[in-house]
Amino acid sequence: MSAPIVVHHSAPTGGRVVTINGEMVGLVHDDHGLIELLRRAGIYDAEHCLDDPHWLEWHGGPAHRYEAA
Repeated sequence: MSAPIVVHHSAPTGGRVVTINGEMVGLVHDDHGLIELLRRAGIYDAEHCLDDPHWLEWHGGPAHRYEAA
C-alpha cells in the first residue's frame, strides 16, 4: 500500500507538486510550505508526517530538496 501523500519530482522552475490520495493540492518550495499545505488540507500534526513512509512518499528526488530540476 502506498502513502496517501506524495511529494513529486522538482519542477523546472523549482518547487515540488504535492498530491493527497492522487489529487493535486499544491506546489511547495520548502518544508515549511509543505507543512502549511498539509495543515490546510486537514492533516493534524503535519510536521511529523514528513519522514513517515506510511503517510508521505518522496518521488523523483531526495527528501526535503526543492530546487529546480
